[in-house]
Amino acid sequence: MEAIAKARFQRIAPRKARVVLNMVRGKNVAEALTDLRFTRKAASVIVAKAIDSAIANARQKDEKVDLDNLFVKTCFADKAPDRHMRRWRPRAMGRATRIVKGMSHITVVVSDEQQG
Repeated sequence: MEAIAKARFQRIAPRKARVVLNMVRGKNVAEALTDLRFTRKAASVIVAKAIDSAIANARQKDEKVDLDNLFVKTCFADKAPDRHMRRWRPRAMGRATRIVKGMSHITVVVSDEQQG
């Protein structure tokens, strides 16, 4: 049984989120949450919330799900549209350039089935 959680429009660059996601992919959820708690990366808080949400979604699907057998099956970060975070920096000769603030869609899938 799989449960999915999505954290959309998160204010972190996908490149930085993927570092944390690669760290927890394939791990047991309890072990992944422990690792995230002691990781000094900004994305670790966001990924931990997404994993908590996926666990809650799994429990919502089936109340008898064994939480000790859940593991992070898939997790990835996609680029979100950054039109919501437009910033401008003054440049020489009266010009301005746009500052690109990265935004991500983070998806976490937890499962209790063994990887085949």
